Amino acid sequence: MHKFLDSPDDILALELTGTITGRDLDSIMDRTDAIMAAHDKIHVFVETRGVDGLQLSALPHHMSRAFPLFGKLDRFGRVAVVSDQAWMRAGTRLESALLPNISYRVCKPEERDEALAWAMGGQPVTA
Repeated sequence: MHKFLDSPDDILALELTGTITGRDLDSIMDRTDAIMAAHDKIHVFVETRGVDGLQLSALPHHMSRAFPLFGKLDRFGRVAVVSDQAWMRAGTRLESALLPNISYRVCKPEERDEALAWAMGGQPVTA
C-alpha cells in the first residue's frame, strides 16, 4: 500500500507498507510523470515500513511504464530512502551503486526527519 506525503511540487514523497500492488505502482508512476512534466529535476523521498511483497502479476505492466525513465536518469536529483528493513536498505544501496549520477541517502527510521529534510533540499544526511 502507498500513501503520498505532502511535499513541494518537484518532490515525490511517499510511504510504502505491506504488499505493493499494481494499483500502487500505477499511482506512483502517474505522480512521477506529472512531476517530470512540470519540472526539470525530480527528487524522491520513500519511507518503507514492513514491506512484505510485491504483486508479481503487476511487474510486466510496471516495467513497460518504468523503462522509459532510464533515458531520463539525469532528471533525478536527491533520492532518500528510509526503511525499517535491512534488505530494503541493502537493495537501495545496490541501486545507488548502479546509478552513481543520482545522489542517494539510505537511512534507518530514526533518521527519517533528516532524510526528509535532505530530500526536500535541506542539509545533507550524515551517513
